[in-house]
Amino acid sequence: MNTNISRRHFLRGVGVGVALPAFASIRTGSLLAAETPAAAKLAVTPTGAPLRTAFVYFPNGAIPAAWWPSGTPGPDFKWSRTLAPLEPHKQSIQILSGLDHHTAEAGPDGGGDHARANGTFLTGHRLKKSATDIHAGISIDQVLAREIGKATRFPSLELASDSISKGTGCDSGYACAYQFNISWSSPTAPKAAETNPRQAFERLFGDGKPGERLANAARRRNEEQSVLDFVLDDAKSMQSRLDPHDRRKLDQYLTGLRELETRIQKAEKFGDAGKDPGVDTPPGIPIEYADYVQLMYDILVLSFQTDSTRVATFMLAHDGSNRSFEQIGVVEGHHDISHHFNKKELIEKVQDIDLWYVRQFAEFLKKLDAVKDADGKSVLYNSQILYGSGNADGNRHTHTNLPAILAGAAGGALKPGRYVKFGGKPMCNMFVGMAHRTGAAAVTKFGDSTGAIESF
Repeated sequence: MNTNISRRHFLRGVGVGVALPAFASIRTGSLLAAETPAAAKLAVTPTGAPLRTAFVYFPNGAIPAAWWPSGTPGPDFKWSRTLAPLEPHKQSIQILSGLDHHTAEAGPDGGGDHARANGTFLTGHRLKKSATDIHAGISIDQVLAREIGKATRFPSLELASDSISKGTGCDSGYACAYQFNISWSSPTAPKAAETNPRQAFERLFGDGKPGERLANAARRRNEEQSVLDFVLDDAKSMQSRLDPHDRRKLDQYLTGLRELETRIQKAEKFGDAGKDPGVDTPPGIPIEYADYVQLMYDILVLSFQTDSTRVATFMLAHDGSNRSFEQIGVVEGHHDISHHFNKKELIEKVQDIDLWYVRQFAEFLKKLDAVKDADGKSVLYNSQILYGSGNADGNRHTHTNLPAILAGAAGGALKPGRYVKFGGKPMCNMFVGMAHRTGAAAVTKFGDSTGAIESF
């Protein structure tokens, strides 16, 4: 390398570049989307309203006897104890049974069902059992983000109301990345969810008070472009003075900067930080868990309402979560009592936790249903939202007949108000069908799918 190159000059370019990903994180996607007719047909309903897709994960499975309805499949089922809070939303949901994740079963890998429950839930891929050599599969939300995310400022949104995370010592020799993530952009790259309501909100809508956010976003955008211009000019001037090895490194660096420039241009095309929702920025993580969960649900509602994204995941808590629920009289940890060994008093406490989570989901559906969409329908009607867990029976760590609810009508493509039995199909078949409803017809195979569950 040419030793005449000023170390200070080099570090100035690299140092500014280090700050750039923070700018890039709020400018995602491809400029082509807004101009491509094919993209305009993706993730829309027959009326032209946006079609939203979300996946909501709850931990540790559910007590099967209290979850599943009684009676025959179809519209005339009898509500179970756990799902009773959803009865007011009957015409907006379908209760799905007979969906499996065989890739989460132990097989030769032994223990680790909580890691496998999280890691396979949206990937349908058998995890590599290793604490360091991570390999899962791209998750269905990220497949959709690549296919339909070009039409919105954010290809996808990842949320969690679980601020607990570990780097080592997770489930039975599996990497912690498996247990604390449900969204994967590649087999080796999980997408960390935002767990802070304030940061999630400001990422979507900018900082400041209602009425100030657009001006703040415009100022930030101009600052980003100025920094980018400086770094590009500075880096290009160095090119002739580097040896071949460092020139290749610089080329990689410039490629990243050019991608950032495209993202900023896209942000300018789509406008500033989205439609200001006209509400105050939420605080950080609330003390009360119910407040925490509802804040994150509210952010998801706003992201769909403003069409900031049409693909989202929300992990309520990681599988194996040992959170206690003193607010409903359960002082024991959730995971601990999920292994109830058929003790009645413990089963009832787990049922109470399952019921609590369903109540939070029902409140979310109520909010979505109250928001009118561009076509006069509700945002809930124009959505398809899967609520489920990667464990079925938490006491036995099973992964067949997973508890699952599909909410929304996908703009009329679905016929809610029913209890449906699939009789042992891969969960990934459901994912392929959900992809097709967004217009992503190229998704013909995903995970361990054997076909597609289309309209039903």
